[in-house]
Amino acid sequence: MRSLFTTVLTLLFAAAVSAISTAGGRLLVVLDDVADKDSYGQFLGDIAARGFSISYETPKSEKLELFHLGERVYDHILFLPTTAKALGPNLTPNILVDFVNAKGNILVTLSSKSTTPSSIVSLLSELDVVLPTERISSVVDHFNYDTVSASDKHDVLVLDVPTNVRPGLKKYLELPGGVLAVPHAAAHALGASQLLTPILRAPRTAYSYNPREQAEVVDADELFAAGSQLGLVSVVQARNSARVTVLGSADLLQDKWFDAKVAKVGDKKVKTENREFARRLSGWTFQEVGVLRVNDVEHRLHGDNETNPSIYRIKTKVSYSISLSEYSWTKWEPFTVPDQDALQLEFSMLSPFQRLDLTPTLITESATVFGVTFLLPDQHGIFNFLVNYKRPLLTNIEEKRTVSVRHIAHDEWPRSYVISGAWPWISGIGATVTGFLGFCALWMYSKPTDKTAGKKL
Repeated sequence: MRSLFTTVLTLLFAAAVSAISTAGGRLLVVLDDVADKDSYGQFLGDIAARGFSISYETPKSEKLELFHLGERVYDHILFLPTTAKALGPNLTPNILVDFVNAKGNILVTLSSKSTTPSSIVSLLSELDVVLPTERISSVVDHFNYDTVSASDKHDVLVLDVPTNVRPGLKKYLELPGGVLAVPHAAAHALGASQLLTPILRAPRTAYSYNPREQAEVVDADELFAAGSQLGLVSVVQARNSARVTVLGSADLLQDKWFDAKVAKVGDKKVKTENREFARRLSGWTFQEVGVLRVNDVEHRLHGDNETNPSIYRIKTKVSYSISLSEYSWTKWEPFTVPDQDALQLEFSMLSPFQRLDLTPTLITESATVFGVTFLLPDQHGIFNFLVNYKRPLLTNIEEKRTVSVRHIAHDEWPRSYVISGAWPWISGIGATVTGFLGFCALWMYSKPTDKTAGKKL
């Protein structure tokens, strides 16, 4: 009994200290020198407090590997700025792409103080994120800069969070208020990929240039990008729901900017919201928020208790339901479809025959059940119940159930006398049969005439 009690306590303790990420808790931090982690003590401490197991490696480490026997060694990677032009044979672009394809998550940080390694440039290029060709750049803004720390270079941006963070993302990344300090940011631009989502863009008065040129006047034709073309924080969610985040300012994660007080021109000093923003950004990247789960799927004949039959008949009424939960930091919660959006069911063969909105029918403590009742089309074949829900910042849902739809059997058609429209035809058949039988009776029972009665002897 004591052994069983000890085992239960051990399992409960392990569950309590395990990472709260749905993708796992093994985090690799790649940086130039392990001692550099002291500059990010609060950020990394917050991650460790959430249950992650953090490993620190340098690009030159010989024991560094992302896969062992075909399986991921780590669940997440955090790249901090490095002076190396390449990350070595264990962090090549192909290996990093394979890591994303294996549902690994990556947080890439950039800085105007150092060049971006070629592996990172190639990885981001695969994701349609464009970096300057000179591989080092700095974002400056002569109107939205910190007068305390960047009164000369204007390379520490002070941004109002509700204004610059993309609207509609309040639940995951937007802060309720305050300012965000974005020091020494390196620029990036976004391509046309539908998998990209801009989180934080530069103000319209900002621009990017190469700080090594030290030009007094920057030619507009030589600018990499300007204004809202500049991405400061952008995210990519792959089709397998793996997440990659590009943070243009690694210094945003440092302790000194978590506790710093900044001020725009003519404004008072205020404390930054960098720590909370970093927590939300890393939480989304490491799949601690915005993760959807399918709990159960049921389809049945309307009013029938048999669930998930393999075959239906055309033109019958069918009920479909799907149970969804959303993971938020520490627990599964009922999923709520955002405003001006719809969760839809497709009943499709090669193309959808019907596309219907699913509405909540039941809400429990940890899930929401969405359902709809509809009439099957007058078409036999192999059909799919398909829920294909793909939205920015939410993991993808593609739930498909295949069924057969058959014709109406011969003994399932209604009798002709039940159909009022068939009554004239039935009457005509009855009249024809009655007339034919009457004619036959008249013919058979009529006495033939005597042909000799009129002859003389």
